[in-house]
Amino acid sequence: MGTDDVDCDGVNRDDVNRAVSNHSDVDGADSNSADSNGADVAGFIDSLRPALHRPATRAARLSAIEQALLTHIITSQSQLSSVLADEGIEVTQATLSRDLDEMNATKARLRDGTVAYTLGDEPADDGSGSGTERIEQQISRVLSGLLVSVADAGRLVVIHTPSGAAQYVASVIDRQPLDGVLGTIAGDDTVLMICAEESMAHERAAWLLSVASRTA
Repeated sequence: MGTDDVDCDGVNRDDVNRAVSNHSDVDGADSNSADSNGADVAGFIDSLRPALHRPATRAARLSAIEQALLTHIITSQSQLSSVLADEGIEVTQATLSRDLDEMNATKARLRDGTVAYTLGDEPADDGSGSGTERIEQQISRVLSGLLVSVADAGRLVVIHTPSGAAQYVASVIDRQPLDGVLGTIAGDDTVLMICAEESMAHERAAWLLSVASRTA
């Protein structure tokens, strides 16, 4: 072995070069492995996102349907199903049909001629009852399974619902022409109904409990 092959410390330069080369190969493998593992983790997280965002309650699903109808021009149930799927909500056509019926969502012709789903304020008048009775029937269908408790405090009616249901309940109330009710404010599981007078708040609290308990 010539002197050019050995440095001043007696280390073989060929051995050093081989070690450096091997170290580079290992680093490259580790880098590729890390990239692969990172991609796998990212893919796994993406696969979980629909489940993480899927509403846990029926009320939350109804709220999502309402938001879809208000923010999109929905012309078919399949389109609505696709929009909901993007939000992580999987629903069968039968369930979707029942939900739309319960929400009084019907197809109507828009100004540009498109026929799309709209949310009606009241059920169609079929002569089966007065306007007040129809309002109570619609609210009863929605509130019967969503009211946890109702209490009045001053000019406010405090309505507690399951988690995720408050905004849907508030929207149903807002669409009804209720005397003495100025409006609502909704959080996740609480709705504040604002009334014109304290006496009206007391009456509306009792009325909501009565309507929600109807079985017919």
